[in-house]
Amino acid sequence: MLYPLKLNPVYKEPIWGGKRLREVFGKNIPSDRTGESWEIACHKNGTSTVSNGFLKGKSLKEVIDKYGIEALGNKIGKEGLKKFPLLVKIIDASDKLSVQVHPNDEYAKEHEGELGKTEMWIVLDAKPKAKLVYGVKPGVTKEKFKKAIEEGTLEELLNFVEAKKGDVFFIPSGTIHAIGEGLLIAEIQQNSDTTYRVYDWNRVDSNGKSRELHIKKALDVADLSDVTGKEKVIGKIVKEGENIRNHLVSCKYFETEIITIKKESIEKLSGEKFDLLMAIEGSGEILYKEGKESFNAGDSFFIPANIGDYSIVGNCSIIKSFIPII
Repeated sequence: MLYPLKLNPVYKEPIWGGKRLREVFGKNIPSDRTGESWEIACHKNGTSTVSNGFLKGKSLKEVIDKYGIEALGNKIGKEGLKKFPLLVKIIDASDKLSVQVHPNDEYAKEHEGELGKTEMWIVLDAKPKAKLVYGVKPGVTKEKFKKAIEEGTLEELLNFVEAKKGDVFFIPSGTIHAIGEGLLIAEIQQNSDTTYRVYDWNRVDSNGKSRELHIKKALDVADLSDVTGKEKVIGKIVKEGENIRNHLVSCKYFETEIITIKKESIEKLSGEKFDLLMAIEGSGEILYKEGKESFNAGDSFFIPANIGDYSIVGNCSIIKSFIPII
């Protein structure tokens, strides 16, 4: 029988990375320029490996290939899974990320051969006055947007938003966005690594070269609708005894909630789907029929569909994501 799989992340070292993955979560990062921890990943550009139990050392892809419906659930397994649907990351931005946009499924399939990218951010920590880019200012047309890129005045058109710990942002494909410096963010997204850079703040790498921009594709997919005043997600909070469950995002690709647990939270799992868990505060144990697995803040788990109901015990906060069952 399968069990809660604690996963080893895949680390990425972009030019804007930092060291807070070590400082906040005690992660064994490869350098002080580590910008991404792919916590739950099954992608050609990075795949998590199991760190516990009899599957220790196996990749998440190997587990899914071998166990199929037992791991993924009846709905996804019966429909046939061409690609694992989700990717969960922690992003440490010691410098600002490029201004970028992601395509929808149809455009991504035609031009990149992979999924589109709708995502969400949960701010885990923020330096004072940290900001991010969410969309553009009202009245920006594609003609104005293109001209500003060409003239180097794009910053004047961007919608900057202050971000603090606990803020949540939902970023549908087509939304212009950029994570600002000083932000530590949990990201739940479609399993895609396709990014179209629009602007990179005139940065160059160690060889004096600018990173590639993707202006034509970005203009093809960008949605420049007015989003001002609607940037942050207002969750729906439900009290469950001493615990609090905050339902954050529900879209066709994923549902995400934060569970703040004082003692124990019982999580229902009927065999239709899997759960993805990431502990962001505190510590505890996951109890299931066959045993238990301990965790600390920064640990992430793939919860197979076939383990049945399970409990999260401890004093902790957990991000829980899953595929909606319609």
